[in-house]
Amino acid sequence: MAGTEDTRQDSGALTEEQAGRMLAGMNEVIRAGEEMRKLRAEMIKLFAGFGWTQDKIAELADMSQPAVSKQMTKDKAGELPPPMRLHLDQRDVPWLEGRLWGLAETVSETLDEGAACTRCVDALGRGKKRFTPRHVDELRRLLEEDLRRHQAQLPGCRAAYDEISRRLDIPAKATATGSASVRRALAREIQRDRLRDDA
Repeated sequence: MAGTEDTRQDSGALTEEQAGRMLAGMNEVIRAGEEMRKLRAEMIKLFAGFGWTQDKIAELADMSQPAVSKQMTKDKAGELPPPMRLHLDQRDVPWLEGRLWGLAETVSETLDEGAACTRCVDALGRGKKRFTPRHVDELRRLLEEDLRRHQAQLPGCRAAYDEISRRLDIPAKATATGSASVRRALAREIQRDRLRDDA
């Protein structure tokens, strides 16, 4: 068998392992793109529910107004979701995961991407990793390491981490409006803003 594989290499053909790695990488990019398009569509409907005009949403999303209008009417005849609460103190798991994500991004940027959590943060942001319990635990472990090693450079981050971590350990049975991906994205942004304000 080894001789066959060597022959394939010599003839310029790919091995099955090489082809599998290439296709897996492509699938990750395609999947991440599809998920991001779906998230953008949900966010457009959310912003419309807040009362923003289609022109303003188009400007912010770098889309044409007709494209925004088409996106809004595409799903359930333009039915808008109920208004969503945007305060930081919410207890459902996707919201807490979003806060953890935003905190980890801030730590990574503060440490000039030399943080232990940087690779995990990048993989989550690019869709190469999903918010599974295993990956969330990995992010928590790496973030704890950064906070332990660089505490003086990260004012306010330890308190935010401790609060998020306690709540993830004992998640509340909270009902919340909006999909998990939308809630993560919103919590991530609001957590980042709070850390900037507290700096």
